[in-house]
Amino acid sequence: MAFESLTDKLQNVFKSLRGKGLLTEKDVEIALKEVKMALLEADVSFKVVKQFINAVKERAVGSDVLTGLNPGQTVIKIVNEELVSLMGSETTELQFEPGKSITVIMMCGLQGAGKTTTTAKLAGKFKLKGKKTLLTACDVYRPAAIKQLQVVGEQQEVDVFTLGADEKPEVIAARALEHAQKNGHNVVILDTAGRLHIDEDMMGELARIKEAVTVHKTLLVVDAMTGQDAVNVAKEFGDKVGLDGVILTKMDGDSRGGAALSVKAITGKPILYVGMGEKLSDLEQFYPDRMASRILGMGDMLSLIEKAQANIDIDEAKEKDMMSRLKKGKFDFEDYLESMNQMKKMGGLGSLLSMMPGMGSKMGDISSMVDDKKISQMEAIVLSMTPAERKNPKLLNPSRKHRIAKGAGLDIAAVNRFVKQFEQSQKMMKQMPGLMGGKRKGGLGGLGGMKFPF
Repeated sequence: MAFESLTDKLQNVFKSLRGKGLLTEKDVEIALKEVKMALLEADVSFKVVKQFINAVKERAVGSDVLTGLNPGQTVIKIVNEELVSLMGSETTELQFEPGKSITVIMMCGLQGAGKTTTTAKLAGKFKLKGKKTLLTACDVYRPAAIKQLQVVGEQQEVDVFTLGADEKPEVIAARALEHAQKNGHNVVILDTAGRLHIDEDMMGELARIKEAVTVHKTLLVVDAMTGQDAVNVAKEFGDKVGLDGVILTKMDGDSRGGAALSVKAITGKPILYVGMGEKLSDLEQFYPDRMASRILGMGDMLSLIEKAQANIDIDEAKEKDMMSRLKKGKFDFEDYLESMNQMKKMGGLGSLLSMMPGMGSKMGDISSMVDDKKISQMEAIVLSMTPAERKNPKLLNPSRKHRIAKGAGLDIAAVNRFVKQFEQSQKMMKQMPGLMGGKRKGGLGGLGGMKFPF
């Protein structure tokens, strides 16, 4: 996950601060020197790091902080607040034109940043808000670019406009707007061409599109894994074309995360969304305060709960009376299968664990333990069972297990291991139903309806 290394280093710094009863100015300087090195290694702009450290130091070395009841925690609080300020302080919502007016959004960026996929992800977000979106294929250069937009548009169940690869992008944009006006669309997203690097032809083409149609929002899609290059690209696009916001992709990868911490400070433009996976649903609103919390290893329970509420049918969960089933140890393979589907909808086990407080330094070990291939094998085992076997695991005698192993394409030992692990999970869940929410104080709100297969 992005920021994993940075989170580990910052947690080590803060651990030493928490261990001191009183802090001296020297203690703060040593800690901030380590924070500075951690940020630079995370590929944060040197200029941004310098400003950040100075801002923290100015607030942290005051007598009120150093002689307070809990100076270590106070310094950490200051670092958190300055991180939030660095990334934009407040969440920026994408604004639409009022009434029946059509909002035109132009997507731009370098080739390989994930612009076309992000365009479809945005359309899915707008669809949930009741918007009728028209995706427009303005990339007439990259092979299969038009086909890709049509495929992802179909997956999102939104309309796609194209005139093929022989028309000029500005003509396509103008004709798309006419089509939108006639067919009741209220958002038009222009998927423009990318290049391997910024050039005059690219910038000239974007300028011509802006002359042909009124573009209300120009959004830049940048690959977070390119680090400082992403910030440089954002600055150049901002200077030459003008930007209204940035979308960072591949934030679920092993990027150092510096772009997220630098782009607002360098360009003055807000980060609107972050791409957290390859699925068309894996686009999250960017919350500076929540991202700061993740970076400092404090987790992001609000986003976790929102994911649960968006993907779990609470009424259905209540109807099945999950808490009662857990207490009685009646968690069966049907429940297991459903829990797997719920986790997939929410981005997978690794994504969920990354939002839990205190998981930052442990994510490396956990990521190696979360084997997607093994999870798929376990799912295949359950799908190879009959409905009766899923409802009543006690039916699984040796002959049935052999049949299931054959159906899943595995050996009998794999099936035996899985069944044994499942029985152990049943016992654990029977002993620990309070962790799932319910009436116990400190439950996880919207997570209460979710079933975890571990």
